[in-house]
Amino acid sequence: MEQLKLTSPAVKEMDFLPVRYSAYGEDVSPEFVLEGLDKKGKTLAFVLDDMDHPTKPGFNHWLAWNIPLMNRIPEHLPKGRKKEQPFHIEQGIGYGFLRYRGPRTPIGETHVYRYTVFVLDSSLKLGLFPNKKALVKAMEGHIIQQAELNIRFTLNK
Repeated sequence: MEQLKLTSPAVKEMDFLPVRYSAYGEDVSPEFVLEGLDKKGKTLAFVLDDMDHPTKPGFNHWLAWNIPLMNRIPEHLPKGRKKEQPFHIEQGIGYGFLRYRGPRTPIGETHVYRYTVFVLDSSLKLGLFPNKKALVKAMEGHIIQQAELNIRFTLNK
């Protein structure tokens, strides 16, 4: 099986994410590109975590699942628990309540953030307002592939 690779035209591994994709900017999700996608997969799930959060390392900003298998995820995914346009997507409760919520470090601090994508062998059934713990539990035994994109963010004002 080919290794899955997650990239984004907006930012390279360990580079600084443009402010546009942060909570200080437009707070829209960046575009993602997947290479080496296993065609046996049925759906995708995404998680965004702040790896350097001072009190909760791995603090969750965003979780999304039941995205159809595709090589390119457009930027600016819609807000809301369950949407059908531009494709089916379901989102839960992280720092972004039922939506993407980009980096929001204290001014002058730099944090590493991790986007993780999971290729799953099925769609998932989750409760009405699930959190990351519920998503991780639901994905158990269904992950075919996963990949990460680690980025940095800082706001110097």
